[in-house]
Amino acid sequence: MTTSKPPSGLRSLPRNLWAVSLTSFLTDVSSEMVLNVLPLFLANVLGAKTNVIGLVEGVAEATASLLKLFSGWLSDKLGARKWLAVAGYGFSTLAKPLFYVADAWWVVAGVRWADRIGKGIRTAPRDALVADSVPAEQRGLAFGLHRAADTGGAALGLLIALAVVWLTQRGAATLGRTAFQTLVLVSLVPAFLGVIALAVMARDAPAPVTRERPRISFRGLGPRFALLMLIVGLFDLGNSSDAFIVLRAQERGLSVVGVLGMLLTFNLVYALVSTPAGRLSDRIGRRTVVVAGWLVYAAVYLGMGLARSGLDVWALYAVYGLYYGLAYGTAKALVADVTPEHLRGVAYGAYNATLGILDLPASLIAGILWQGVGRWAGFGPSAPFFFGGALALLATALLLTVFPGKPSRRL
Repeated sequence: MTTSKPPSGLRSLPRNLWAVSLTSFLTDVSSEMVLNVLPLFLANVLGAKTNVIGLVEGVAEATASLLKLFSGWLSDKLGARKWLAVAGYGFSTLAKPLFYVADAWWVVAGVRWADRIGKGIRTAPRDALVADSVPAEQRGLAFGLHRAADTGGAALGLLIALAVVWLTQRGAATLGRTAFQTLVLVSLVPAFLGVIALAVMARDAPAPVTRERPRISFRGLGPRFALLMLIVGLFDLGNSSDAFIVLRAQERGLSVVGVLGMLLTFNLVYALVSTPAGRLSDRIGRRTVVVAGWLVYAAVYLGMGLARSGLDVWALYAVYGLYYGLAYGTAKALVADVTPEHLRGVAYGAYNATLGILDLPASLIAGILWQGVGRWAGFGPSAPFFFGGALALLATALLLTVFPGKPSRRL
């Protein structure tokens, strides 16, 4: 009797993955039109300083972080992921129109906070739904494809943003209010379509059978997860908001259209790399792929600190897409590898919450290093990038030396 090898290609991936990927695609079409130019709106239209922008970006992620942990735990307790994810996407979508009327930085901060609350509700249940829906040997491929869809949506969103900015203000060096408000209105259509797609297409995977009730506790997630989070946390402390890269590009001379072109290039590289990187991590191990991504990150950030022109920043940001493609989805697959199946919601909640909480000090440190605070003038635009690159190298060394790797599958 012969046994057939289980399918391992894209065609074998389940409906849930395609549903989640379509929703992420549409949501990012919407979000990237607005969020990538938000730091320019804050700086150019509302006159906010970099330390304020760092505060807005950091609080936006950190305030939703505990909600990510709670929603992951709740999805484990209920044995249901789908409707929590739908609720999160819906909440973010309802918050987006308020960007249209924002006339002060604190109003932007409030809307950004509401948008991130939605992300806090949806992220852990969505990631757990992906992990529940595929076998372990396809986990890297699944998360890689999801990231590729997400980033493909970002690329399309940026193309639309480029068109809107070009039609409303041509090659102006700074962003105008009219262009920003137009982007907000256009972004609402794909946002609502994304919520509908997940509600109609996705189905909850069967809950794992266990007598153990899920608890919000690092101890239950095991020592490998705790060690991973310590190392990832160190890395993330230097990983400030990408808003600072956008500001660095403008400070080095790129126009608004140039900044959008730079972001588009980044997302194209990210989308192209994510799926093959995820598949590669299924074969050679997650740690190896994450390490490669972190080394790329360190080189890019050190290069950003030395950049002399807007074109330098553009080129480095394209390479930055390689870091995201290699490390972002692979790290999420690694979380599922090192945690119990019945606690995946808690695990993804803890993972995303830790990163979100650290976004606040990371972005505050970056803003202060750049422009200072009070009477202290700071070290200038290069400082946050040198700081981030140094911490990335330290975290990479720790991942290689103290975190146990997983044996590779044969190619």
